[in-house]
Amino acid sequence: MKDVSNGRLRSTRDNGDGTTTYEWFVADPINNYDVEVNAGDYVHFGDVFKGEKGDLTLDFWPLSYHLDTARVQFQQAKSMLKCFEHWFGPYPWYKDGYKLIEAPHLGMEHQSGVAYGNRFKNGYSGRDLSGTGEGLKWDFIIVHESAHEWWGNNITVKDAADMWIHEGFANYAEGLYAECEDGKQAGEAYIIGSRRNIKNDAPIIGTYGVNREGSGDMYYKGGSMLNMIRQIINNDDKWRRVLRGIQSTFWHQTVMGAQIEAYINKASGIDFSKVFQQYLTTTQIPVLEYKNTDKATAYRWTNVVRGFAMPVKTANGAWLHPTERWKTMPFVDSLAVDPNFYVQTQKAMP
Repeated sequence: MKDVSNGRLRSTRDNGDGTTTYEWFVADPINNYDVEVNAGDYVHFGDVFKGEKGDLTLDFWPLSYHLDTARVQFQQAKSMLKCFEHWFGPYPWYKDGYKLIEAPHLGMEHQSGVAYGNRFKNGYSGRDLSGTGEGLKWDFIIVHESAHEWWGNNITVKDAADMWIHEGFANYAEGLYAECEDGKQAGEAYIIGSRRNIKNDAPIIGTYGVNREGSGDMYYKGGSMLNMIRQIINNDDKWRRVLRGIQSTFWHQTVMGAQIEAYINKASGIDFSKVFQQYLTTTQIPVLEYKNTDKATAYRWTNVVRGFAMPVKTANGAWLHPTERWKTMPFVDSLAVDPNFYVQTQKAMP
């Protein structure tokens, strides 16, 4: 039996009674829920990733009878790190390295030692959560749990009510990885397809001060909200600067969700306050209502928080700037919205 834990192994001591003491050391700040003890018949193999901060050691710890399978499946770690360093900035734990450790459960974002139990299959235990086929091209646990090294471990929420910072960004990171592998259209398809898991059963933001998370929609609805924000910014270089800026500004810190919202507003130059309010604090899906006359089409937002005025792109690429009051545009028989926007359209009754 070997123990594999966070950070780097400092010493191993044979106690002479059939037990062994392992001393692992973590150089960087760590969340207490990220501390791990893994005991098993582990074997080790390693690699090096040439990253933004130099050489990052990669250490892989499968159980002995899975060594050959792990050598193949864990190769995905390099492409994942390359993608996430591009979008989010340097991996946060160069001092402690990056590890994948086989575990008897599905997975967990243990800092510098991601627990892996996805049975060496692509997808989520062999399933595609998006239903598009994109999610079967890579290992969900390697991608999602490693995304938490940035969103959850490097930046950690002070209150569980703001867990969308961890899970919404990690879900969005899945789409970014699909994009890195197969192009922007593939990434968008993955995020759009993942909406089928949204329940709209409760607000995403939970109750502050009582350790209460909000709805599990923090994953898929949170990711879709971030995808929409990217569409509205409409400048991928700027969006990348926003994501990397969040990581560098709040490096190794605990934060409130309001701080992240404020940073996005300032860095993008766009006030998304009502977008955050709509998608994080209500279960309402915005409805773009429209009605036709002989010469024009009128449109407005309904089923929204007061003051909601999110721009939206139509299916033919034109931008509209609806408010809760009727506006008009040249006549269209029907109004369809770009599927990257998590909204509904509805024709008003005459």
